[in-house]
Amino acid sequence: MFIDQVDIYVKAGDGGHGLVAYRREKYVPNGGPAGGDGGHGADIIFEVDEGLRTLMDFRYQRHFKANRGENGMSQKAHGKNSAALVLKVPPGTIVKRKDDTETIADLTQHKARAVVARGGRGGRGNARYATPRNPAPDFAENGEPGEELDVILELKLMADVGLVGFPSVGKSTLLSSVSKAKPKIGDYPFTTLKPSLGVVETNDSRSFVMADLPGLIEGASEGTGLGHQFLRHVERTKVIVHVVDISESEGRDALEDYRTIRREMALYNESLIKRPEIIVLNKADLIEDGDTFELFKAEAGEDKEIFHVSAATQENLEGLLYRIADLLEETDELEAAEEHTDERVVYRYEKDADAFEITRDDDGAFVVSGDSIERIFKMTDFNRDAGARRFARQMRTMGIDDALREKGIEPGDTVRILGGEFEFVE
Repeated sequence: MFIDQVDIYVKAGDGGHGLVAYRREKYVPNGGPAGGDGGHGADIIFEVDEGLRTLMDFRYQRHFKANRGENGMSQKAHGKNSAALVLKVPPGTIVKRKDDTETIADLTQHKARAVVARGGRGGRGNARYATPRNPAPDFAENGEPGEELDVILELKLMADVGLVGFPSVGKSTLLSSVSKAKPKIGDYPFTTLKPSLGVVETNDSRSFVMADLPGLIEGASEGTGLGHQFLRHVERTKVIVHVVDISESEGRDALEDYRTIRREMALYNESLIKRPEIIVLNKADLIEDGDTFELFKAEAGEDKEIFHVSAATQENLEGLLYRIADLLEETDELEAAEEHTDERVVYRYEKDADAFEITRDDDGAFVVSGDSIERIFKMTDFNRDAGARRFARQMRTMGIDDALREKGIEPGDTVRILGGEFEFVE
C-alpha cells in the first residue's frame, strides 16, 4: 500500500535527574557534595533509507517516545546519555510542524539526517552548585524535559520523469511498456489511485526513474479529485511527460485537456510549467488522418516538443525514451551549473526565551507562562526547601516579581505556573 502523508507525535527523552549526595568515606573529613549530573535524553532523528518507497511504517505506529537519560549517581558519577531514536523514512520526505506547517526538514539524499526533537539536558547534581559561600548545597536539578511536537510527514516521489495527464489517457500502459513496473490498468477513470515507479533503460544503456502519477482533472489545484496528492509528487520530477489521448476516444478534446492540466499545474505551483516538457500524443494507432498531429502541434505551439506514439503497440517508444534521456542529461548539467552560483542563507526569527506573560484566572489567581520559566519550573525539585528557595530567586532575577507587583498582586495572592500554586510573599 502506498502511503504518502501521515501525522505522528514525537517526544524526545527527558534528561536524567541530578543527585543530592555527599562523600561519607571513612577517614575523609569534610567530604562535601558528591551528587553527579543526569544524562542527556535521547534525540529523535529522521534518517533517509533509499530502500523505502512509502511511509507505510508510520501508518499504525504514530506515537514515538525516546528514552530518558540516566539519573546522576554518587561520587560525582554522570548518568548515561541515551542513544538517539532513529526513524527511517524514504527519500523525498518532508517533515513539517502540524501547528503551523513550517518545514523542519526536507530529506532527499540517502543517509541524510535531521534532528526533529531534541532530548532534554541532564539535571545538575549538588556537586555542581558548591561554592565557598555554600560548600554543601542541599539541592539538585531535575532533568530538562525533551521536546515534543506533532509533525506531518509528506512524501514527494524522487522520480526523474513524471507522467501527467487526464485519467485514461494511457499513462499506466506507457509505464508498463517501457519498464518492468506493473501498474493497475483499466478502461475506467482513476484506475491509478497511487503513484507507480518504474526503472526505464534505453538501448544505449542509459536509465532513469519514471513515475506514473494519478490522473488530474479540472480543479485539482484546489484539491478536486486526487488534487494535491498528485501535484505534490510532480514537484520532485525533473522532466514532465505530458500524455494526451490524441484519439479523443473518451469524448474529450485533446488540446483542451492539455491546456487544462497546464493551467492547474500553474495554479498549484508556477514553477511546474517551466520544467522541461515533452508532449506525448498517445493512441496514435487509432488515428487515420495524419493532419490531426499537425493541427495539434500548430495549436499547442511550434516550440513544443511532441511525439506521437502508441503505448499499446509500442509504436515510436524507442525514440521517445532516447529524447527523455537526452533531456535529463541537459537538465542535470544546467542544475550543476546553477548549484555553484545560487547560495542562500535563511534567517529565522527566534523568540526571546526569557520572555514571560502574566494573565489572570477566573478565580483571580495570577498565571505566569513562558518557555524559560516553565522549563525552570519543571527542572526544580520542590521536595527540597533549598530547591524551592532557588526557584524563588530565579523568578526574582527574571523580573517576574516586579511584573506581578505592576499587575497589582498583593501578599497572600495565588500565583500559578503549569498547575503549580504558590503564595506571593513580600
